Amino acid sequence: MSRIANSPVQIPSGVEVNLSGKEISVKGAKGNLTLTVHELVEIKQEENELKLAATNSTKKSHALSGTFRSLISNMVMGVTEGFQKELELIGVGYRAQAQGKKLNLSLGFSHPVVYQAPEGIDIETPSQTQVIVKGIDKQLVGQVSAEIRDFRPPEPYKGKGVRYANEYVKRKEAKKK
Repeated sequence: MSRIANSPVQIPSGVEVNLSGKEISVKGAKGNLTLTVHELVEIKQEENELKLAATNSTKKSHALSGTFRSLISNMVMGVTEGFQKELELIGVGYRAQAQGKKLNLSLGFSHPVVYQAPEGIDIETPSQTQVIVKGIDKQLVGQVSAEIRDFRPPEPYKGKGVRYANEYVKRKEAKKK
C-alpha cells in the first residue's frame, strides 16, 4: 500500500492556506483554488506544513488520504508555479491561432474548429503548429489539452494530427500489394 500520505505537504512562503471544516483553500501569487476534502481524511496544519491522515484504518480511507495529499500538493504547486502542456500540430495545412480565449484550428476539415477555453485557462500559440495550454489547476489543464487533442488525434500511418509535445506515436506499415 502506498505511503504517500505520510509525507507532509510543504507550504512555501507567499502561499496562504485556510482550513474551514472539510473545505481547504489555497491562495498564492497566481490565484486561489478550493477543494472539499472527503470525511475519511483528516488534515492538520502545523506551521508551514499540512499533514494528512486517514480517520480510520480501512483500505479506502488510506487510499483517499494519499489521493487528497497529491491533490493538495498540486494545488500548492499550481498557485506558485502553474502548469502547462504543449501540443504540436503535424500535417500539411494544420494551423492554430489563439485569439483571446478562443483557439482557431485548421485541421483538414471542411470547416475551421473553434475551441472556447474555460475560465482559468490561457492558450498561447508561439508558432502556427504549436499550442501551449497554461493554468493553475492541473486537472483542468490536462482536460483542455485532451479536448484539443481529440479534435484530430494522431493517426498511426502518417502520424498526422494533434499530439502532445514529445509524444511517441507508434507507426504502422502501409498495406502491401
